[in-house]
Amino acid sequence: MALLKVKFDLKKRVKLAQGLWLLYWLAVMAGIFVFSMGLFFKVELRKRSEMMDNNESHFVPNLLILAGLAACGLNAFGGKVCHDSLDATKFAKWKPMVKTYLCGCFGFNVLLFITALLCFTMQFSLYFALAEGLKNGMKFYRDTDTPGRCFMKRTLDMTQIEFRCCGNNNFRDWFEIQWISNRYLDFSSDEVKDRVLSNVEGKFLMDSVPFSCCNPGSPRPCIQHHLTNNSAHYDYDHHTEELNIWTRGCREALVSYYGGMMNSIGALVFLVICLEVAVMVGLQYLTTSLDTLANPEDPESESEGWLLEKTVKETVADVMAKIKSLVKGNQVEGAEGEQAVATVS
Repeated sequence: MALLKVKFDLKKRVKLAQGLWLLYWLAVMAGIFVFSMGLFFKVELRKRSEMMDNNESHFVPNLLILAGLAACGLNAFGGKVCHDSLDATKFAKWKPMVKTYLCGCFGFNVLLFITALLCFTMQFSLYFALAEGLKNGMKFYRDTDTPGRCFMKRTLDMTQIEFRCCGNNNFRDWFEIQWISNRYLDFSSDEVKDRVLSNVEGKFLMDSVPFSCCNPGSPRPCIQHHLTNNSAHYDYDHHTEELNIWTRGCREALVSYYGGMMNSIGALVFLVICLEVAVMVGLQYLTTSLDTLANPEDPESESEGWLLEKTVKETVADVMAKIKSLVKGNQVEGAEGEQAVATVS
């Protein structure tokens, strides 16, 4: 017994075909939007790839780009089928492909669902990639003359300015590394010598941060050096007053930025899935209603359309039976091949 059977006349079939044609081209536009969002996300990740520990984060935007292109192709084909469905001669060439096309659409929806889930779950790996990448990037901040690291200083400075953040976890991360190059240090100075000698690794460490950590909205001139030394500045107490540098860590800021972007893209992909399911259901009704015309010679005759030819339970049983027969067929072929090899040897 067919599932969700509906009766159609010529007027209903025409309206269904026209509505589906519009929906398919709306789905094409949605595919272009998914492709554009994937491309934009990839560019944003590429901008700060130096501050990420691995390239796994590019898997999601690559998948979005692929899904967007596939959506455009599949939905354009579906729109063409709906456009030609009201002309029996034109629809005849598409009719044998419809079942395969619907199976392909089902597989594509599974891919979209996985993509949407990855948009939400990959935020955790992005968090750890940024944590390690920012930590390493800060160590290379001073290496402006080293090939491959020349632009790390600029990248970190622009990130801290754009996202209003400082350091990895917070501004104190800068206290633990030497972020000033030796070429800009006067080693004849007693202060520099004392700081270098007092560190077991021979690094010049101080309670200072780069200029890009400064908050331009602060009324006081930026205090970026000797942040924990109250006596170095007039009317200053770092324990009680609000510092005029950014106190938020860049890892938190970047994860919030990319996380919000991935959540939005994931929600968009779920909406595209809903649209894809709607056009799949509509196309199934349209093709079954054309197959069951009471009088194939008379296009105005009534017909019936359905979602599934059998019940859900029976359909699942048929699919499982086909899969089992396919597996058994492959096993038999494999066994015959082994016997043939044994006979030859």
